[in-house]
Amino acid sequence: MIKVHPSSVVSKEAQLGEGVTIGPNCVIDNGVSIGAGTVIDANTVIYKNVKLGDNNHLFANCVIGGRPQILGLDPDAEIGGLLIGDRNTFREQVTIHPSVHKGKFTKIGNDNLLMVGSHVGHDCHLEDNIVMSNYVQISGHCKIETGAWFSGLAAMHQFVTIGKWSYASGLAGINRDIPPFLIVSGHYPPRIRGVNKRGLNRGGFSEEQQAKIFEAHKKLYRQGEALLENAKALAEEDGLDENVRAIVDMIIKSSEHQYGRYLEKFRDR
Repeated sequence: MIKVHPSSVVSKEAQLGEGVTIGPNCVIDNGVSIGAGTVIDANTVIYKNVKLGDNNHLFANCVIGGRPQILGLDPDAEIGGLLIGDRNTFREQVTIHPSVHKGKFTKIGNDNLLMVGSHVGHDCHLEDNIVMSNYVQISGHCKIETGAWFSGLAAMHQFVTIGKWSYASGLAGINRDIPPFLIVSGHYPPRIRGVNKRGLNRGGFSEEQQAKIFEAHKKLYRQGEALLENAKALAEEDGLDENVRAIVDMIIKSSEHQYGRYLEKFRDR
């Protein structure tokens, strides 16, 4: 059974799945699709071209799919959309922008928790099992891999990638790519502080896998040589563990751009 509070405005063109609940004073625009079991609390606005999967929960005052904050963007220009997976929780005042490009999408995966006041900019790609604490701010065109965890007030520059099962400490200002499994803190420049042991446990990595990641961290960050040279040397080792390979690959790829942001290479494409 679909439940819509009488004070809410829901477009006749919106598609609502079985068991959807929409609270007071919400606005659901044209072309919105909301999957089964999703709960939308009071005062939430969902703009057009947003597709929500099943069993999501949007707490009060979320604004989902509003136009990107780009100076000079023609108010009549056609833009893209926003795709959101299943079982995500968006706490109060979360804002997420669609792609600025017609026919393209900002993408949010499954089982993510975005806490109070978090923001995800246009053309970002968030994978699964991500936690963003209060007021985390993600600029446009960023990629966040599975299991990454952001403490409060952390922020990401445009075109930055942060690797799977990594951890960003509170107030971190991340302006370059961060490899998987590592802890980053500080800002301009942010610094790698160690291996995210808690994240590895959350991700179900075995003790053997974890030991290889810790050993790789020592070789990369504790030998005193240039990081890129250490990464290239490690990449040449026979039988390199797949998780270590993921760390090494990101370091090498991010070095291809002068600011350490691999995705920046595709800015104008």
